[in-house]
Amino acid sequence: MAAVMQQMSRLGPLARAGLRALSSAPSAATAAKPNGASFGFEFSDEQKEYQALARKFAREEIIPKAPEYDKSGEYPVDIIKKAWELGLMNTHIPHSCGGLGLGIMDACIVTEELAYGCTGVQTAIEANSLGQMPVIIAGNEAQQKKYLGRMIDEPLMCAYCVTEPGAGSDVAGIKTRAVKKGNEYVLNGQKMWITNGGHANWYFVLARTDPDPKAPAGKAFTGFIVDRDTPGVVPGRKEWNMGQRASDTRGITFEDVVVPAENVLGQEGIGFKIAMGAFDKTRPPVAAGAVGLAQRALDEATRYSMERKTMGKFICEHQAVSFILAEMAIGVESSRLAMYRSAWEIDQGRRNTYFASIAKALAGDVANKCATDAVQIFGGNGFNSDYPVEKLMRDAKIYQIYEGTAQIQRLIIAREHLTKAKQTM
Repeated sequence: MAAVMQQMSRLGPLARAGLRALSSAPSAATAAKPNGASFGFEFSDEQKEYQALARKFAREEIIPKAPEYDKSGEYPVDIIKKAWELGLMNTHIPHSCGGLGLGIMDACIVTEELAYGCTGVQTAIEANSLGQMPVIIAGNEAQQKKYLGRMIDEPLMCAYCVTEPGAGSDVAGIKTRAVKKGNEYVLNGQKMWITNGGHANWYFVLARTDPDPKAPAGKAFTGFIVDRDTPGVVPGRKEWNMGQRASDTRGITFEDVVVPAENVLGQEGIGFKIAMGAFDKTRPPVAAGAVGLAQRALDEATRYSMERKTMGKFICEHQAVSFILAEMAIGVESSRLAMYRSAWEIDQGRRNTYFASIAKALAGDVANKCATDAVQIFGGNGFNSDYPVEKLMRDAKIYQIYEGTAQIQRLIIAREHLTKAKQTM
């Protein structure tokens, strides 16, 4: 940490103090006054400082420790605490709860830099935003201050509990049930693949409250806030995954868990809308994570290609390799722009479902291609765990799966596109 703070002295005042220096300032996206002639790609001075802070942190705190966490599967508690101290997590929490109240674009800038260091660590940090988002968009004042406020006071984690063993992309098929008894609900069911599941202080849980199996999803489910220490909440074992092993992923079982009615988000029956609405704000940062990984793959491959020689010259001088690097660069820049557009749309107060799905699908595919291409450029060394690109290739795959598979994103994009076409043709 001392090394990070020493480096911060060369940055501006915001970076030296961490993002918490902005706790009383409006987000750059909110403060900006767009005019009819404006269309630019320049970050504000504050956003440049967010980026510099996150970049220093990733390179000095995350990258040196990432291989160790990948091998051990240990949860990166120390890194998370340092990120919390600098304000590099929980950036979405509103000012009313003591948070920074930053926009989605701001979060994406930070997320890309953290993901460059290690997407396992970054996913653990970003999963907090997914868990918080239903409370941010649908929680009442008391719920927000109780559950979001505590995350400003302490480096706590939360989790988003929707996926089940038999219901991933088919969210409408979830089986967890909540039965109302007086002024309480009793939850029973099992969730699976829950990020931060074993370290969360509280969970957002989606459960069926309408017993009619034919009830439409828009009316059948309710969102709840469930405290981790509630009797009957049983986290399962940590799953040993292909990649992103620093991220804690588990099943969570709910056995006759009693939840007070005051912990219902919004009202009974609108949980599905809340759960899906959260994705519009969290998919852009997920895309940013994929972009960060893709950029790291490109940088590692480029560096290696400028050091390795075959047939009397550096391999980057062979057209076969230079064209691979060119394709990687095209993918990185294109997916980054799609991610920025999706973040910008939501910060303007517009529905961004279409752009968020495009960004998430494109960035996930690009991250996988760039990681694979990096391994190819490294050759036999790329297949060896002593070199960084092997980890990047394993880490990348989940971007085509979590927060909506690559195929689900295409279903959403097609639906949004055809709906618009029917309205205009």
